[in-house]
Amino acid sequence: MSSELAAKIEGFAFEPHFLAESEARDLFARLVHGLAWTQPTIALFGVRRQIPRLEAWYGDLDARYRYSGIAHEPMPWTPELAGLRDRLRSYAGEPFNSVLANLYRDGRDSNGWHSDDEAELGPTPTIASISLGATRRFSIKATASGERHAFELSSGSLLVMSGASQQLWRHAVPKEPLVQHARINLTFRTILTP
Repeated sequence: MSSELAAKIEGFAFEPHFLAESEARDLFARLVHGLAWTQPTIALFGVRRQIPRLEAWYGDLDARYRYSGIAHEPMPWTPELAGLRDRLRSYAGEPFNSVLANLYRDGRDSNGWHSDDEAELGPTPTIASISLGATRRFSIKATASGERHAFELSSGSLLVMSGASQQLWRHAVPKEPLVQHARINLTFRTILTP
């Protein structure tokens, strides 16, 4: 999906070259080895399984986040993540206080259909998603009509979801067996704290 098409879908904005290629490559190399990756276990239909990717949660001290039964306590910002946070705060005008990093080791790693609609994010969250490494498909599906679109998220691209996007759409990163390289996805969020 192009930037022009994204602009026509309520709540989505797409910048294919938010980061320069060299900066994206350098960030990927530092983060793939520098973040504290884990592979949590969740319950699906009564069966406990490891999620099909690695993840890490960073943010302000009070930016606690819970989804799929997993409680995330934030690790302190790294210099790289804090720098991206500050740029995105200026770009999106949002007070991002946390980031969920996902590491898709190859095309076998994935993320199923879901919406980021947890109470901690508020009713109309803004989520800024930076991709580093391998290009992966990001699919969206309208909750009411089932209408579908897909973004090809290449290294250095930025996808921003805002407004009613989490109410109107579900999203997924499907398996792509032909993808042999890793991708890091950084989803900056604002956790509402009491």
